[in-house]
Amino acid sequence: MSETMVRGIVYIHSAPAALCPHIEWAVGSVLGAQDQLEWTAQPASQGAYRAEIVWTGPQGSGARLASALRGWAHLRYEITEEASAGADGSRWSHTPELGIFHATTDVTGNIMVSEDRIRYAYEQGSGNPSAVFHELSLALGEAWDEELEPFRQAAEGAPVRWLHQVG
Repeated sequence: MSETMVRGIVYIHSAPAALCPHIEWAVGSVLGAQDQLEWTAQPASQGAYRAEIVWTGPQGSGARLASALRGWAHLRYEITEEASAGADGSRWSHTPELGIFHATTDVTGNIMVSEDRIRYAYEQGSGNPSAVFHELSLALGEAWDEELEPFRQAAEGAPVRWLHQVG
């Protein structure tokens, strides 16, 4: 019986220079010999670098990549694994402040929220629309998207939205 091979992308949105070789080792240990990461400066964070790699591997490689990179301070990343025969796709997002977020995705990359998660949001809301909205926002990973967006947009030639501490 042969393994189902899937494709995905690893986006390292920001990493300090000292962490880059460790990231390459971690990615290589999960994926084996694939293209090397090409590091470029990350304009949204002085002294940080960004890279991305398209990968191919057995189903579940995305989860193994997320586990290999999880918990490193100052590292922001996203990993996608495309849907394949018998398996939905997945997306993992990580920021130093929020930790890791996982979502199941459909064939076009949309986040799918399960019936149980929606029921949980209703129950937590107890009739309060704001509480239901908050729970659904968590289920969609909106806080991770908000935090990662400036780093996604900071590619060469793209506008940079700088974050300023308020309060």
